[in-house]
Amino acid sequence: MTEFLNQLGKISLAITLLLLSFTFVSAQETTSEPSTEQTEPIEGSDEETETSLAEELPEISYDLDALPFPTRRMHQLILEATKSGDIEKLRAYIGTGESRTMLSLGGFDGDPIDFLRQEAGDTNGHKILAILEEVLEAGYVHLDKGTDRELYVWPYFFAYPLDKLTDPQMVELFRIVTYGDFQDMKDFGGYIFYRAGITTTGRWTFFVAGD
Repeated sequence: MTEFLNQLGKISLAITLLLLSFTFVSAQETTSEPSTEQTEPIEGSDEETETSLAEELPEISYDLDALPFPTRRMHQLILEATKSGDIEKLRAYIGTGESRTMLSLGGFDGDPIDFLRQEAGDTNGHKILAILEEVLEAGYVHLDKGTDRELYVWPYFFAYPLDKLTDPQMVELFRIVTYGDFQDMKDFGGYIFYRAGITTTGRWTFFVAGD
């Protein structure tokens, strides 16, 4: 009788352990099973927001070969003139009459080269040549694609939000402007230092600063 009770106790313990083991495995399967809820992206998620912001930012390019030939040629000619150190070499590309390059938002009277010398603050115009060189060696943006106002503009900061600039882009910006200039731009809400625009047909439309 005692042996029978011992065997019965062993069987009871085995059943208990088996039930506990089954309960533990079931619990693991329940907790590890992935939730099927929210399989669709949540509207207004961080991923969608980042994608939206990326779409709003203009494309920056440094690839001069991607420019239309007339645009690329004019860019090259102006850049060569700046590197020569002779401001008179810009005269041929500024033009005359209604097609003359805009050099001031407020307009000016007199000779365009003399005006640039005055803006430079030195009789040889070296300062303005240096600024124009730095502007044209920066990245550019392609604006108003497919319209009558289609234009390539240097530097890209003109069309790029200042608060979205990365650290390397900030270094690039400070090659062109001073810290004081940058503070003024932050107060204004955008880049307002010198920028240059060239059309797809190769016309140098403007080289201006200000708002």
